[in-house]
Amino acid sequence: MATPAGHHFRGHVPDPPRQPDPAGARVLVVEDDDGLGTQLVRGLDRAGYTASRVRTGAAALAQIGGPTPPDLVLLDLGLPDMDGAQVCRRIREHTDTPVIVVTARGDEADRVEALDLGSDDYLVKPFGFAELLARMRAVRRRTAGRAGAEDADLVRHGPLTLDRRSRQITVDDRPVAVTAREYDLLAFLAADPGRVRTRQEIFTGVWGDWFGSPKVLDVHIGAIRRKLGKPELIETVYGVGFRLAGVPGPGAAEPGAVPARDRLEELAPHPVVPTQGAAPDAAARPADPGRRPARDGRGRELPGR
Repeated sequence: MATPAGHHFRGHVPDPPRQPDPAGARVLVVEDDDGLGTQLVRGLDRAGYTASRVRTGAAALAQIGGPTPPDLVLLDLGLPDMDGAQVCRRIREHTDTPVIVVTARGDEADRVEALDLGSDDYLVKPFGFAELLARMRAVRRRTAGRAGAEDADLVRHGPLTLDRRSRQITVDDRPVAVTAREYDLLAFLAADPGRVRTRQEIFTGVWGDWFGSPKVLDVHIGAIRRKLGKPELIETVYGVGFRLAGVPGPGAAEPGAVPARDRLEELAPHPVVPTQGAAPDAAARPADPGRRPARDGRGRELPGR
């Protein structure tokens, strides 16, 4: 929201020596006031950040959802197209990007609403630029573990990814819809890929106390294989149970492929096996189509020499 000129900062924007942020942070300034927006971008650039600016909430949401989202957002509440509090709420619905509200609204109710909607800090105009930089550093320190925690919730096995936090499954980045029980079953196998899980272990770990038909496990395994589109990911160990199959390394043969040596043997001509009692070289010698057999005076064929 625009404020009278000269009332954005207490003092002036300092010219700190350019010391790039250790993580090379990208900062998105969401501010419709051209004067304040320009000052913020210029000051952040001088402080070592990579800053950009948009004037509307819609533009902010588009950039946050784009291929190069910001590492931190400075968000004004008084935007021309939507209230900044709603922008904050929508940001938090889809990402953990840190948000610092920078606004002229200083009422306690506004502070509480923004913080409850997911903002990480709240700064009221006018403010000192050094204080803004300090708050940015503090917010980034507090939120530095978010990315690591998010990765810890992901289980990856070849093309398969399980998100334990959202209970979602993807195969080659393609979402796969499964039931709650199917997810629990796949997550149980994925917890230790390659390890053979007995049928009893699976029933205990996924179903708990189960007194129904044991065929229910086979039904669920079959459904998961169909939905994944890669049935070879779940291997049946006959007489024992199931396991999440190993992932072929580079150059490994595709499942069901015939080894190269076997293909060459199939294509090679089969050797001629000599008949019993015949000389090997005579048996292997090919017939001469132009040679006529010798015959006696009565036209009978004489034995070959």
